[in-house]
Amino acid sequence: MQKSENLTPGQAWIKIQKYCAYQERCHAEVKEKLYSYGLYPNDVEQLTTRLIEENFLNEERFAKAFAGGKFRTKKWGRVKIKLELKARKISDYCIRQGMKEIDNVLYFEQMKKIMDKRWEEMRKEKNMGLRKHKTSSYLIAKGYEPDIVWDYLRELAAG
Repeated sequence: MQKSENLTPGQAWIKIQKYCAYQERCHAEVKEKLYSYGLYPNDVEQLTTRLIEENFLNEERFAKAFAGGKFRTKKWGRVKIKLELKARKISDYCIRQGMKEIDNVLYFEQMKKIMDKRWEEMRKEKNMGLRKHKTSSYLIAKGYEPDIVWDYLRELAAG
């Protein structure tokens, strides 16, 4: 954690507005930032409430931006995205809303593309069981559901 800056609530308000306007933030991140300014819990709660009221802070919007962004840029699967949102103390409702940002057709296309590439990278592996294991482990670590990974892997190995 950062060293406290000991700002007044007014000074903190100006800084935290910029912090929230720069990119979507979750409540936990914002509260941690406010505490790093040396504010008391009561001030942190008041500023957090004001940020919500003035629409600088919205967890549903954060969940949608986070889920869509991690899917598109880092190619994460649903499992990993959900776990990361839970780690940020996002409500189940907001997580469900965020997951709606991931189109099913694009999701499966992306998973297949990643698997095809990984399968090809593992072509030097003569042991088919080890090749399947390495390929599936890679996708599962990226957050793709094991059942869909193995279903497609069986197709890929057979063809």
